[in-house]
Amino acid sequence: IYEGIYKLEAGCLLTISLAAAAKDPAAVPHAPCRGDGWKIQRYWSLHEQVMKGQSSLIHDEQDALTSLESALKESIQLQSIADVPLGAFLSGGVDSSLIVALMQSQASRPVKSFTIGFDEDGYSEANHARAVAEHLHTEHTELYVSSRQAMDVIPLLPGLYDEPFADSSQIPTFLVAQMARQHVTVALSGDGGDELFGGYNRYFWGPDIWNKVSWLPYGIRQKVIGALLHSSSRGKRGWRALARWLPGNLHVNLPDEKLQKLGQRLQSVKNIDDFYYSLVSEWRAPEDVVIGAKEPATLLTTPSSWPEMNEAELRMMYLDAMTYLPDDILCKVDRAAMGVSLESRVPLLDHRVVEMAWRLPLQMKIRNGQGKWALRQILSEY
Repeated sequence: IYEGIYKLEAGCLLTISLAAAAKDPAAVPHAPCRGDGWKIQRYWSLHEQVMKGQSSLIHDEQDALTSLESALKESIQLQSIADVPLGAFLSGGVDSSLIVALMQSQASRPVKSFTIGFDEDGYSEANHARAVAEHLHTEHTELYVSSRQAMDVIPLLPGLYDEPFADSSQIPTFLVAQMARQHVTVALSGDGGDELFGGYNRYFWGPDIWNKVSWLPYGIRQKVIGALLHSSSRGKRGWRALARWLPGNLHVNLPDEKLQKLGQRLQSVKNIDDFYYSLVSEWRAPEDVVIGAKEPATLLTTPSSWPEMNEAELRMMYLDAMTYLPDDILCKVDRAAMGVSLESRVPLLDHRVVEMAWRLPLQMKIRNGQGKWALRQILSEY
């Protein structure tokens, strides 16, 4: 975002020679890390691990669950080593609940767990987190946040994030980190579970919806959906017609506005990968936002650089793990936590856990319209 300033990609090592470091810094950005004593080496590649995992799948469910649980326990054991007070974020969802359950199973005293709640029921998961904490017998702390407290965080965001960052959950993330820092110095989180084990809704209903409409030729689909959208903007008939294509659990969850957006996406995409790209894009035509601008090519728009995977769901998980996870989720948690001098650790992203996750067949991740099947099976034992 700033001229002359670069980010080191995940899994890479930057080496700078003493001679290069002594040069005029103004000359460095013109050829960053290429020659002149600047060198980048990739020491771990998700692309390579995906390819290895797909060629060595574990089809026996019990063997897969045993190996995954073993990798998770080892990761949590290693990441629980600290000479300062340690705790964990607990949202009540599968990922954080599993992390806390495995922490507690290896601890000699109650694990310190932290959650944040809101008075608005539709936005608060504090009740679920409290139930998990009671079941696991953790030392649980929760904070209910008022709208005023949330608003007070907004002026702090530029100093915390140092660049434009538009995930609104950065506000509660900062508040829960701030609360946890009053009790611990290190906190484990459950981030990474959605991308590794198929947790996002788009992995289930994206392909389902696409399979229902893709039989229509592109040109005809544009006209049919266009007509339905026009009808739905004037009444309920178009809504009911378009809703027939949706999975049953989406009929209630998609109000008119969301349906309009979904229809517009389906109208303009040509394949399932286009559909995924539209689902993770906020702007339909981002180049229109800035005069004379052109959207640069990224991993999302370069299929030739993707690993070979037959299932669209796996391609979505890989792309999310390469883009959304580091650039949004991990950025959000790390900067919010470090803003209050709290170290956050992510056991699900231990390289052994990641490599194990990619050895699981798709049906061990997504089953019966739900994601994270393998994690749910392990969690059910605690």
